[in-house]
Amino acid sequence: MSISRKKGPLYLQIKKIIKDRILHGVYPLGTNIPAEPQLEQEFQVSKMTVRNAIRELSTEGYVEKKSGVGTIVLRNTSPSKLSKGKRFTELLVEQGHRMEKRLLGAGMVHTQADSELLELFGESCQRIDRLYLLDEQPYIHFQHYITPGVGLMQAENVEGALFSSLYEWLEEKKIALESFHDRFLVEAAAAESAAILGLAPGTPVLKRLRRSHDSEGNLIEYSIGIYNTQLHPYLVSYDA
Repeated sequence: MSISRKKGPLYLQIKKIIKDRILHGVYPLGTNIPAEPQLEQEFQVSKMTVRNAIRELSTEGYVEKKSGVGTIVLRNTSPSKLSKGKRFTELLVEQGHRMEKRLLGAGMVHTQADSELLELFGESCQRIDRLYLLDEQPYIHFQHYITPGVGLMQAENVEGALFSSLYEWLEEKKIALESFHDRFLVEAAAAESAAILGLAPGTPVLKRLRRSHDSEGNLIEYSIGIYNTQLHPYLVSYDA
């Protein structure tokens, strides 16, 4: 993933990338993240920039730098407003799995051909397609539809926003999501999602429909997630 001064301080961009890798099992709990010289070479930045990024991660409790040992991952979970429990991806990472994200496409779409989207967003909205890989295997195809009022599609921002957490990026835009409503069903995989997930069309898949609202009740996001549960079942864990 590339970084650019147009996107803000370089050390914060590097911090987000490393944090995302920690949360998705690229750097497992108890292991070392790459040494500073490796990170300097990967991101083509100075030693001070890398150290500032690591200091931020240390302040948030994700890593600890030990003399003669390196920088160790201490925590691989993040605060979530979705529930008192852990997020789905966090549960998978705890089991030793690795999650990766790929941006498949992003842009404005017209909604006239889809009565539900037309009712939710009006004549147009922003569509973002992402693929989640579980241990390098296609696992979840996400279609996010975002209200056109959010300036998400600026070229200098879109890659970084969608590589990491879309919800965290929205919070940085001062858009706080206060409520999430999920609906689950099982249906036959449509041709588009089947091709992306490497499944035969018509294969039964888990489908999650989510509506995310801000504090004033405005719909910010409507998303469709198609899960290949043949690869791994959907997990839910709640604290008492």
